[in-house]
Amino acid sequence: MATKRGIFERTKGSGIWWVRWTDTEGRKRREKAGTRSAAEKLLAKRHTQKLEGRKLPENLRLKTVTFRELCADALEHSQAENSEKQTYELRLRIAQLLPVFGSRSAESIKKNEIVAWLTEQAAERNWAASSRNRWQATFSLIFRVGIDNEKIERNPAAGIRRKSEANGRVRFLSEAEEARLRAAIERRFPEFLPHLLLSIHTGMRMGEQYSLHWNQVSFERRQIYLPKTKNGHPRTIPLNAVALAALEQMRGGRKPSDGVPVFSSIWSGGALQGSRGWFPTALEEAKIEGYTWHCNRHTFASRLVMAGVDLRTVAELLGHRTLQMVMRYSHLAPEHQASAVDRLVMPENGTDTKSDTGAIRAKRGQQSKPVNIRNKAS
Repeated sequence: MATKRGIFERTKGSGIWWVRWTDTEGRKRREKAGTRSAAEKLLAKRHTQKLEGRKLPENLRLKTVTFRELCADALEHSQAENSEKQTYELRLRIAQLLPVFGSRSAESIKKNEIVAWLTEQAAERNWAASSRNRWQATFSLIFRVGIDNEKIERNPAAGIRRKSEANGRVRFLSEAEEARLRAAIERRFPEFLPHLLLSIHTGMRMGEQYSLHWNQVSFERRQIYLPKTKNGHPRTIPLNAVALAALEQMRGGRKPSDGVPVFSSIWSGGALQGSRGWFPTALEEAKIEGYTWHCNRHTFASRLVMAGVDLRTVAELLGHRTLQMVMRYSHLAPEHQASAVDRLVMPENGTDTKSDTGAIRAKRGQQSKPVNIRNKAS
């Protein structure tokens, strides 16, 4: 039996039916009915009440959900699902959205208003496409959590098109630059050298690395386990000899408690928040320009590709779910691409490279039928 419009099961197969309709003021309503037949009767009743202009019972009047309330829910969701760094950044963006949208009814905010705000801010603050997309994603997350919590019906940011992001130049350390950087760190900040080595030999994001605790490190299995990552999925990072030695040096022969951070502050005893206190100075002393801590991921990925590691494996090691983000490194493996096209003329495929070359040379300058290369090998 076809389902009548306006009647649905919130959970398929539950046998509990709901009704959905629009009231005289254009607001969407949902109401639990019970059985399917009860839902059909209730929907017909609500339509009749709407036509007659009758007021709805008090318990059906919608509570106004403000944008501020949705923001609070989004932060709670982020604390449960994302890293501390992601939640902190979300809190900073929300703090800038609340003065503009905070007191507004969430249902009253339209797509064109969000687009207008994003466009205005992008022009005023000279945002790159990636920055605009992050702010758009913030709007979308806030409304999506509201839908999941059944407080609103729609996500006005869901239909906004993302701006195309240029991957830009891949900046990675040359061997000479790494030697200078390591020397500068050893002179000024020797205790931080293991931080750099672990970064360029694992490709971890700064937030992932500096939120590590010792119970995530397995020296026996030579692995680091990340329960929360940027894409929402856990991942395991293998440790090579350099990364393992860096962790051993930081451990100092001790057996730290599970809850102790790997990168602890010597001043407060808590976890360090990143490399900002020493890394820029080390780069300046090493005379390395245009390089940031995030470029350590590029160094890690670039060296893997140049060593012949396939792009899919590189994507997995970086924590990317698709190949799109690692295609920027594909130009670093020209010999791999050359070997791929060379297979078209390899002897094992039935093609004699030398005889083909000679035949093509003999045909040059002659008016003859074109060579059918596809059939030549057969």
